[in-house]
Amino acid sequence: MRLRQLYLPSVLYAMVAGWLMWHGLQALEHDGTLGATIASGRNELVGPAFVGLVLVVVVCEQLWPAERRSALARGHVQDACFFVLYAALVVPLVTVIGVGIAALLVGHASWIVIDQTAAWPRWVLVIVTLIAMDACNWLAHSSEHRFRPLWRMHAIHHTQEELTVLTSFRAHPLVHTAGFILATVPVIMMTADHPMAPMLITVYLCLGTVPHANVPWSFGLFGRIIVSPAYHRLHHAMEGPQNVNLGIVLTVWDVLAHRAVFPALGAPACRTGLAGRPIVVEQEGLRHRPVSVLLAQFIEPFTVVKPSPVAATGSADASRLHTSPT
Repeated sequence: MRLRQLYLPSVLYAMVAGWLMWHGLQALEHDGTLGATIASGRNELVGPAFVGLVLVVVVCEQLWPAERRSALARGHVQDACFFVLYAALVVPLVTVIGVGIAALLVGHASWIVIDQTAAWPRWVLVIVTLIAMDACNWLAHSSEHRFRPLWRMHAIHHTQEELTVLTSFRAHPLVHTAGFILATVPVIMMTADHPMAPMLITVYLCLGTVPHANVPWSFGLFGRIIVSPAYHRLHHAMEGPQNVNLGIVLTVWDVLAHRAVFPALGAPACRTGLAGRPIVVEQEGLRHRPVSVLLAQFIEPFTVVKPSPVAATGSADASRLHTSPT
């Protein structure tokens, strides 16, 4: 028998996210732009251009798959559920959190704004900002694999055993908080008075989503710079370390940190997922219950398994989750 107790770090993590949301809502209500900002965020993060790209990649997954499987495989259906939740709930959530972080930085740390960027050519400013954002996202991702409280939130993303382009959205709604805190800093530093065009955020999101696709693409020579599906698949490998190939869009941060493992040409696709299945996954059981799996995975980071004094059977799999991966 196993007993579940509340995991305090995850509760504190949720409280921080709630506090940032409150600040974001306060700022938007003060400006009277709550509805417009959420609509703009939804257009940036799940607009027609992005949905169109996803549909194209889904077709490519069926025509040239890294692993042949049905379009309605359990993993694909589960990721579709995550995508619907992302569009309906997570986009407004992260938009408000982002506004909250920006409001706090501008209000209490305005000294970080680099005024000299106003004289930079627009294209230079955009490129530098996006590169800095990617470096911050790499740092956040690396931290999620290094520190147990952050790993508990991030581990859900690694439960996918049937990788697909929509796996990018298989994530706990609160997991974006750490990344947004870090990535908002360079945006405020360099573009506080010159907001980036929404399309640039969409392009960045697309570049960060395609690597999860179930295709064997390595992008050739460009794959040494841009994260490809073949490169990122190694990060999701069930066997071996998962603290390699942490890059979101650029591979340079992995190279500098000696964490880059480039795929061998023609190598078979590796299995993906978490060894031992320490978290409920959709492949378990005779019937697929996507809503039940979704709820179980969202609740999981807030609990910790304690072996019963009577019997500690099954605690080994859970212990794999409660320690950061190596």
